[in-house]
Amino acid sequence: MNEMVAVIQQSDIKGLGISPAVCVAWAKEAFLQKDAAQLPAKLSVHPQGEDFITSMPCLLPESNGTKYFGIKVVSRIEGQVPVLQSSIMLYDALTGQLLAILDGDWITAMRTGAVAALAAKTLQRKGTDSYSIMGLGNIARAVALCLIDDNRHRHINIRLLRYKDQAEQFAERFKDAGNVTFEIVDDGNRFVSEAGVLFSCVTVAPQLLFPDDSLFKAGMTLIPVHVRGFQNCDLFFDKVFGDDTGQIERFKYFSRFRQYDELHHVLQGKSAGRTGDDERILSYNYGLGLHDIYFAARIYEMTKGKMPAFRLEKERAKTWV
Repeated sequence: MNEMVAVIQQSDIKGLGISPAVCVAWAKEAFLQKDAAQLPAKLSVHPQGEDFITSMPCLLPESNGTKYFGIKVVSRIEGQVPVLQSSIMLYDALTGQLLAILDGDWITAMRTGAVAALAAKTLQRKGTDSYSIMGLGNIARAVALCLIDDNRHRHINIRLLRYKDQAEQFAERFKDAGNVTFEIVDDGNRFVSEAGVLFSCVTVAPQLLFPDDSLFKAGMTLIPVHVRGFQNCDLFFDKVFGDDTGQIERFKYFSRFRQYDELHHVLQGKSAGRTGDDERILSYNYGLGLHDIYFAARIYEMTKGKMPAFRLEKERAKTWV
């Protein structure tokens, strides 16, 4: 029996014109399926130094007669460009057939940005229209894309912490967006102390980024996208939400969180989320294969029968050696 396996490149995915607002909607839809999905823990190997190769499997629940299984393999290898890369294999879980191989880089960036934007929308104070972003790389751009598009019917302000010329480049990237104003802040302490919603997309933080606890004002929503640099906040923020307890419970101060729950319980209405304007809330989203595979499945359905494919020839005899 021969199986045709679709090959879906990043250029194919970008060509679909999937809006950032749709990515936010997909992120929410995936979270709402979390209890019915099978989501084994990530498994990582470390070839050398700080490099890693991580596998992220997920079995989505059956829907409309279709059941998808997928696995993302993401690597961080010093010297490769970009340094972080990923690929996804998507299967029909009811037949075991390999359906597609997808470039995972766009999916990784946009699902990360979408989850961060969704966390902010879910946990921020009512009336919030100002967002602060630091660490202005590709993931920060994905966060901004999702914030801007998901708030396309109102005007928002995005504050950027200056680093070299990255803030200016960042604002230039979004100059054609009509519903956003950018503010560049030079002083880190002022940047944090005046933030209502703070996204940190800093990828490397060997020590606390802002050890002065008094900088974090009442009512703040803090979203360290790469979960680095804000461990002091674990000890005094009123509530902490995570994308998956199995990942978050390994954190050093997990047992000392004042109150903890998973974000999808808030989306399901099982947890209250924010209950007061003065609550400091921390949202840790370590990254779920659930979102990668949900995005991959939706993209596969959008491109089914339209992408280049290769023939995978499988031996079907019961015994063949």
